[in-house]
Amino acid sequence: MSKVVTSPPPGEGIGERLYPARPFLAASVAVLRDDRVLVAARGRGPMAGRYSLPGGLVEPGETIAEAALRELREEVGIDAEMIGFVDHVEIIERDDEHKVRHHFVVCAHVARWIAGEPQPGPEALEVRWVGRDEVAGLPTTPGLAAVLAKAFDLHEAVA
Repeated sequence: MSKVVTSPPPGEGIGERLYPARPFLAASVAVLRDDRVLVAARGRGPMAGRYSLPGGLVEPGETIAEAALRELREEVGIDAEMIGFVDHVEIIERDDEHKVRHHFVVCAHVARWIAGEPQPGPEALEVRWVGRDEVAGLPTTPGLAAVLAKAFDLHEAVA
């Protein structure tokens, strides 16, 4: 069952992410369970409604891997065991005047599911486990298919 959110809650710091003075460092994680990966429909912009990996900004004093696992727990309520780093994706969005509206560098990881059932929330409107072949049929964030291919390969290599 999906939970729909029409606008972000006030005070979420979204304004500082618009037209940033610098790129923002973020972390995400491809969690695998029984040859399926967890994807979430983004609840907030940029790219709200598109499927991506759970994740968010890295906080000071936190490693990128720690941020990925924290965001996973906060966004969808599951725990996972980190396998490793997969790749990075840069999200650069420009306005009509070619000014940088958003700039995120997202470090993607792969992990094994440990516990919990994913729940939707304000940041993840819908969550689902999908197989490798199902990703192509979803509206996704740029670069997700390539990141997931690498995540599946790395997971299989260490299994």
